[in-house]
Amino acid sequence: MGRPGAACGPGHYSVILQITAMPGGVHVAQGDQLTRLTALPRPPSLHESVQTALRDYILTNGLRAGDGLPAEGALAQQLGVSRNSVREAVKGLVSLGILETRRGSGVFVKDFSLSLLIDNLPFNLLFDYSELADLLEVRRAVENDLIERAVRNMSDRTRSELEQILSEMKEKSERGADVLDEDRRFHRTLFADAGNAVALKLLDAFWLTMSRAVAQRAEIADDRPADTYRQHDAIYQAVLGGDVAAVHDALSDHYDPILSRLDRTGPL
Repeated sequence: MGRPGAACGPGHYSVILQITAMPGGVHVAQGDQLTRLTALPRPPSLHESVQTALRDYILTNGLRAGDGLPAEGALAQQLGVSRNSVREAVKGLVSLGILETRRGSGVFVKDFSLSLLIDNLPFNLLFDYSELADLLEVRRAVENDLIERAVRNMSDRTRSELEQILSEMKEKSERGADVLDEDRRFHRTLFADAGNAVALKLLDAFWLTMSRAVAQRAEIADDRPADTYRQHDAIYQAVLGGDVAAVHDALSDHYDPILSRLDRTGPL
């Protein structure tokens, strides 16, 4: 007799049997009638458990950006783990942008940032022009939503900063130099008084994404800095006039050429 589960020759098939001792005899069940075992979940490693404890500590105590955590030794003692386990957990939370270390000062809660999102964007996104165009449309939608508040709340100081940026942009454009830095500063300043810090960071993240794409693909770059200056000056003049509809139009005139370049060059 062959062993259970083994093939018994041509035309035969194997059957997994379960034999259970029962009063008065044995009970035999075929394998296809059995419920399969479910794999056990992997228990978290020690440093993952410490990370969870540190997250809970931050939330429970309502810590904000810039607030410090207890010293490494104190954390290890309170958690009942080694200092090395605390150190590894902190490294993981630093890589996630939750904590930051300051040499000679300790470990602190980090301010919210989208830089990690930008650094870890899928590489293909930088070459997929249709997705870049979609991203630009999202950026334009966010700006169009914020611009009314930005114009209504704009301070004299912000207007002065915009004028200074435009002056620098004009000077560089007349020399044929790129105005990427001025472009970024203009948009950050334009929405500075909109009262939405998260949206500002999101807009800057969109700008950085496009900047990285332009650095990789020269054909979508703006090689006419004088046009870029005129577009931004038109936005500012509409802002000065307090005409939100005119600002919307000026923003569209700024983004339409970029979308056109993405459509013209197409995907790789």
